Amino acid sequence: MTVAGLSESELLERIFPRLNRGFGDNTALLLGPGDDAAIVAAPDGRTVVSIDTQVADQDFRLQWNNGYRTSGYDVGWKAAAQNLSDINAMGARATSMVVSLTMPPETAVAWVEDFADGLTAGIRELGAPDCAVAGGDLGRGRELAVTVAVLGTLDGREPVLRSGARPGDTLALAGTVGRAAAGLALLESGTGVGSLTGEQRALMDTQCRPWPPLAAGPLAREAGATAMMDISDGLVRDGGRMAAASRAVLNLDAAALKDLAVPLLPASKLLGTDPLAWVLGGGEDHGLLATFPAGLQLPPGFTAIGSVEAPALMNSSGVTIAGRPADTVGWDHFAD
Repeated sequence: MTVAGLSESELLERIFPRLNRGFGDNTALLLGPGDDAAIVAAPDGRTVVSIDTQVADQDFRLQWNNGYRTSGYDVGWKAAAQNLSDINAMGARATSMVVSLTMPPETAVAWVEDFADGLTAGIRELGAPDCAVAGGDLGRGRELAVTVAVLGTLDGREPVLRSGARPGDTLALAGTVGRAAAGLALLESGTGVGSLTGEQRALMDTQCRPWPPLAAGPLAREAGATAMMDISDGLVRDGGRMAAASRAVLNLDAAALKDLAVPLLPASKLLGTDPLAWVLGGGEDHGLLATFPAGLQLPPGFTAIGSVEAPALMNSSGVTIAGRPADTVGWDHFAD
């Protein structure tokens, strides 16, 4: 059965029971799916908001070169992960999200149901128990696309911005980098998915279903993080954004980078790719980059990977590796 065979209300009847399954009472969601608009409480008086879109053949493929077929569960999980990660990067707690799904008429109803299951499972298993799906929209179009907007609360505390890194701070990472990029390379390769080893398949799974460290954001905020951001477009590109916002230089430790490359060796040996390229330029792991005052004990889950330095020239900024400029580009949504 495809979505062309159902009305919007019939399709929603199949989706609604799958959303927020397994969650307790959500105090922020005052009115959920079923009305013209949802009503969400904002007891902090401030609302943290983020939005992201995935489009078929731009952000994912339904059929990959290695034979893997992207499931609705994969897309739903990833939609939850990338948006929850942005809220986490502010040191905030996600409270609700709304979802817009555009589908070609030939989309299987089972795929849409699988999407709803993946979205709900991602919220629950990634560790955002206070986040409820408040509603959304279904539409018909030529491309399969999903847009998620997520709301969060600061619980009366101050957000952690990109712009707070100061010379002398320790640069630290929570989560992983490079794994999703290695997984993407495996998906795009000619090596059949059935012949991948367990370690290679785990890298591929990171691309399809990333696992952002949601507990790390609030921990970093409580520990005194001076700056923080989600790594979605690559360590160097996103680090450059933090450096520019803070008017500083982020100096990466070469030994730490080599350690981060070790888990990528099962893919790099197969594909003949330098794993450091994935560490520096690969996005979509949704790890957390943060800076902390020198000498401060890092909170659980964080590993030191460098330091914050004063720029050599006023108003200059950037990312260096052992003091030398890093020339890795990273992901650009509008590049050729």
